[in-house]
Amino acid sequence: MVRLSVNINKIATLRNSRGGNKPDLIQVAKDCEKFGAQGITVHPRPDERHIRYSDVYELKEIVTTEFNIEGNCEEQKFIDLVLAVKPHQVTLVPDANGQLTSNHGWNTIENKRYLTDMVKCFKDAGIRVSLFVDPLLDMVEAAAETGTDRVELYTESYAAHYHQGIELAAAPFIQAAEMAHKAGLGLNAGHDLDLQNLKYFAQNVPNLDEVSIGHALISDALYYGLENTIQMYKQQLASS
Repeated sequence: MVRLSVNINKIATLRNSRGGNKPDLIQVAKDCEKFGAQGITVHPRPDERHIRYSDVYELKEIVTTEFNIEGNCEEQKFIDLVLAVKPHQVTLVPDANGQLTSNHGWNTIENKRYLTDMVKCFKDAGIRVSLFVDPLLDMVEAAAETGTDRVELYTESYAAHYHQGIELAAAPFIQAAEMAHKAGLGLNAGHDLDLQNLKYFAQNVPNLDEVSIGHALISDALYYGLENTIQMYKQQLASS
């Protein structure tokens, strides 16, 4: 079964909007695991507008499933954080400063030498590495040449075109997944996956290890409750 990692950035956004500690990010992470999440994902940014660097250290102490830290490895502060915390996985994302949300994958061809160095840095520390990439065969193939353990496919285009034609929307991801498997890479996916489009993706994209879902899942939890929502997402993955 494909693993569900819950991105709790939006919980931190809500907390930060009023100051104080409501909602309690650490308690929410514990509850996500209790309710069935198989991982916790955070994506700290330099301005700390949602996840704070101090949150990451606290989460390391309580996460009992899989801890995944996403972020821009061009920030030395991010590199230092990951090496200090040593999560199970680091997902390297090419975000610009002040970027609202991730909107593209790495150009693994142009950045291959740099990414090779970064991958080695984290793998030498015993951390599994995943590179955030678009569903393009040449980008997946070049990612494998960096020594990374996995790639995470950026799924915004799948979600955007899902209602216009499911098979057409999924086709590039199926091909990218096949290339990743051929290259010996593990496969993650994330961005704009939700209760409507997740099941088809998980059933049809081969060798999928993990999905990371935050915005949609937390939004659904406002209506369905956090425990019920996590179970609903896991049900979409169970038939994959």
